[in-house]
Amino acid sequence: MKMHIRTPPRLLELAGRSLLRNQALTMSTLEELPTELFPPLFMEAFSRRYCEALKLMVQAWPFRRLPLGSLMKRPCPETFQAVLDGLDALVTQRVPGVCPRRWKLQVLDLQDVSENFWMVWSEVMVSGCLPNDLWNRKPVQDCPRMREQQPLTVFIDLCLKNRTLDECLTCLFLWVKQREGLLHLCCKKLKMLGMPFHNIRNILKTVNLDCIQEVEMNCNWTLPVLAEFTPYLGQMRNLHRLVLSDVDVSRYISPEKKKEFVTQFTSQFLKLRYLQKLYMNSVSFLEGHLDQLLSCLKTSLKILAITNCVLLESDLRHLSKCPSIGQLKTLDLTGIRLANFSLVPLQVLLEKVAGTLEYLDLDDCGIVDSQVNTILPALSRCFELTTFNFRGNPVSMATLENLLCHTIRLDNLCLELYPAPRESYDAGGTVCRSRFAQLGAELMGRVRDLRHPKRILFCTDYCPRCGNRSFYDLELDQCCC
Repeated sequence: MKMHIRTPPRLLELAGRSLLRNQALTMSTLEELPTELFPPLFMEAFSRRYCEALKLMVQAWPFRRLPLGSLMKRPCPETFQAVLDGLDALVTQRVPGVCPRRWKLQVLDLQDVSENFWMVWSEVMVSGCLPNDLWNRKPVQDCPRMREQQPLTVFIDLCLKNRTLDECLTCLFLWVKQREGLLHLCCKKLKMLGMPFHNIRNILKTVNLDCIQEVEMNCNWTLPVLAEFTPYLGQMRNLHRLVLSDVDVSRYISPEKKKEFVTQFTSQFLKLRYLQKLYMNSVSFLEGHLDQLLSCLKTSLKILAITNCVLLESDLRHLSKCPSIGQLKTLDLTGIRLANFSLVPLQVLLEKVAGTLEYLDLDDCGIVDSQVNTILPALSRCFELTTFNFRGNPVSMATLENLLCHTIRLDNLCLELYPAPRESYDAGGTVCRSRFAQLGAELMGRVRDLRHPKRILFCTDYCPRCGNRSFYDLELDQCCC
């Protein structure tokens, strides 16, 4: 068996650790410390909670960036406060002349990165495989609004999933608020997954909203609460991606008040001139109001996902005429019930995006045999399509065979998901496994006669007992139950 022999630490590393253990670090000793020793010694000081050493190391940090985020998996408020205390000399310049001459720190990076980042970085620095100025180089993810007159920029991705902030975030926001105008707090990704809005509001007043590029909201908000959030949304002028889930309209809200709230929300999209990805799931106010939203879109969307919502046929018509969807790469209409609709608007929509569409999801839309022929000519011209999901639509064996014939020219298809043919079920809607296996084999043979699919599956409805789907690929896969 091959043994992995760990390289013993160098004398210089041992000397640095000795300084930490004996708390003998001073600014003068740090001035003489080789640059490559800072990452491993900082890791050691952080993990062992040597707070005084941390303060001094932050003040003498020889790199442009301090990537603290990967050390904060299990944060200790005491050590985090020590880092902030060390930064104060730079931010407030309370003690002129104390800052070491080689101080280069400009960015405190609290974004989440790989847990072993520091270990890899430390080993690379000590081994000398890469230049010592690895972290002095300007990363591409820097904020274009970093202000030169502010000595420090703080990067953070926020995930607000608890009712209140944890101790470290509370400490950070208090520190930032007390130094308003002296540093730049940049949050590019903001997730709101459970915190009450009155707590979120205080955070939004602290964060630079102009920096936010991605927002995800899944807080089970009501429409009036969403309306309270809308002024902040309008200030996120560099927003690229918006995810909105689970917004309910109370039955006690009058139609007039509902329209007023919806208008407040949709009008903010006039200000979002960089929006490219829009996801709306279980949003109950869209029914009959989708045109208000679409008319306010000022950019060409790359991704549009409207899922598990109730729409009117008029909403689908407005969608097909929207000028902002002509360059779509992803269209996801999962769970939009289309059974009683004319699919001519969907046909028009597919024709419009045929040159760019790569991902099409029509899962669980309730599309029936009589509707499928409407969209087939447009679908067969979506030559860029790589993924097509048509599960959950109760169509017959004959319709499936016709559909497969129309996808024959789509050479880029990598994944195709189709429903089990309607003949696979008995009168009570229960799948007959032997019949499903037989029809699946026939369909797979039919496909192979036409072309060579990369990955194709025929899937049953969800099992009422285990909640899973059976599928036919090369063999029949049984339910867990």
